[in-house]
Amino acid sequence: MFEAFARLMVFDLLKLSETSYAANALHFFIMDVMKIFVLLAIVITLVTYIRSYFSAIRTRKLLAGRKHWGHILAGSLGVVTPFCSCSAVPMFIGFIEGGVPLGVTMTFLISSPTINEIAIALLFGLFGWKVTAIYIGSGLFIAITGGLLIDWFRMERHVEDYVWKIKFDDVADVVVPSQKERLVQSLAHTRLILSKIWIYVVIGIGVGALIHGYVPENFISAHLGIRQWWSVPAAVAIGVPLYGNAGSTLPVIQALISKGVPLGTALALMMSITAISLPELILLRRVLKPPLLATFVAIVAIAIVLVGLLFNAIL
Repeated sequence: MFEAFARLMVFDLLKLSETSYAANALHFFIMDVMKIFVLLAIVITLVTYIRSYFSAIRTRKLLAGRKHWGHILAGSLGVVTPFCSCSAVPMFIGFIEGGVPLGVTMTFLISSPTINEIAIALLFGLFGWKVTAIYIGSGLFIAITGGLLIDWFRMERHVEDYVWKIKFDDVADVVVPSQKERLVQSLAHTRLILSKIWIYVVIGIGVGALIHGYVPENFISAHLGIRQWWSVPAAVAIGVPLYGNAGSTLPVIQALISKGVPLGTALALMMSITAISLPELILLRRVLKPPLLATFVAIVAIAIVLVGLLFNAIL
């Protein structure tokens, strides 16, 4: 439907040639703008509705005191729990104060920004359910592995001392909303999210359209193709200092893949941007001492590289 409408606009109404670089870039842009915003509206509403059953207090209580299967639970809850760089410190303090083990807390902090509803929506629309399942599975693997290793290294002493002294008064969950109220709140949240990110999504699609229309496939394949073993570590190194949301990043990833960038390399770039971005690391330094922060970055970066190399080898 979206592809047919884009063809109608570009090739039938505007009478542009199908061999034109500009026409192909415009076709990509129109098709993806429609597809991505429809998917975003549907998936954000659905995930927000599910998320209404998991308040911050309830999430902490579910994870408190659990150290083994708690990692799996923490990773899963991270997928449907709101998290951004600005909330890294209060979330970390709240979990530690609430009795959640350090490793389980780190699993949650890795999972939540790495696997989010925007990325799931866009990946499903752009690449289908198999790639989306790979993305979710990879994110959970990285988050759980990272948390387990931090548990194994016993790094509690590398949390800033003041964190252990903070005490919060637990406030009981407020009145449970009705089904209608949950739906109304979900729609309102969807409008709010779209109003904040739409410009970045459009910019990302615009960049992706330029790559799709103008960058030669042989150039991309030669420099970032499957034979370039260093492409995955390079993608992670590029992604760490960047800061962007999935909405602006994924259209660029889609364009790179269409030009020959291997899926593992592209996913590694996206995961490094969302999981270990520089702004989040700066904020986490307020609660983590340098050894723990460095361990966190090293574990996640190495895991992303290994996942990227694995998918490049098997796909």
